[in-house]
Amino acid sequence: GKAPNALVAMGPQATKPRTSKSTGLGGEQVEGRQAVRELLLANRRDTREIWMAADLDPAPVLDDIRELAAEARVLVKVVGRGKLDAAARTDAPQGVLAFARPLPEVALEDLLKTRAGMPAPFLLLSDGITDPGNLGALLRSAECAGVTGVVLPQHRAVHITPAVTKAAAGSVEHIPMALVGGLPTAIRQLQDAGVWVIGLDERAEKAIWQLDLGDRPVALVLGAEGPGLSRLVRDRCDELVSIPMRGRLASLNVGTAGALACFEVARGR
Repeated sequence: GKAPNALVAMGPQATKPRTSKSTGLGGEQVEGRQAVRELLLANRRDTREIWMAADLDPAPVLDDIRELAAEARVLVKVVGRGKLDAAARTDAPQGVLAFARPLPEVALEDLLKTRAGMPAPFLLLSDGITDPGNLGALLRSAECAGVTGVVLPQHRAVHITPAVTKAAAGSVEHIPMALVGGLPTAIRQLQDAGVWVIGLDERAEKAIWQLDLGDRPVALVLGAEGPGLSRLVRDRCDELVSIPMRGRLASLNVGTAGALACFEVARGR
């Protein structure tokens, strides 16, 4: 269904809404059908407006987006494909863009709280992951595996860019995320709160299958593409584990390695 006329009148601007250059999590520009649908479904932050390309073939997911937008009183603007693609920051926005408030940040302490009837915290820490596609794929796997929170460093790591949001396919709307000044300090804080910190390191002798996790709070730390875990972070981890390799290649992409590790922790719990 079409959005109410009152809304159409409210949105005269024909230019792309300005996005803030804040140092926060980001996530203001959401591209791709699944990501936009989850943005509206989760309803965790305000959506300012949605652009849809004029030449889209009918699809159930587009109907969902229109219905959810009408319910939330969000303007859906039909624009030319050229204009939409020019505003897009990913290669394949699938004819749909949304402009939203930035993702809400949570405090690290909030990620540590154990809630009644809920599993113990299962956190994912990024030690300098810089590839947006990798971080997005990792967040998607993490959400599916039951990760309860993500910790990203303030500097020298990718935050939630449009490319991350698209690869994450809506998972950024559901996982609480905290930004921290430094990961080594954050790890110490987790340990003080009784969280067992496991670093994924391809040089570690212990295989991830050998972990005996039980139901205790756990944090999984993944290093950057190439260098892996930084020295300080590696030293701070309670345990270092690797994924055993059987083939000729020596390492996995961090998104794939992280997915395997997340599901192994899920299985162990």
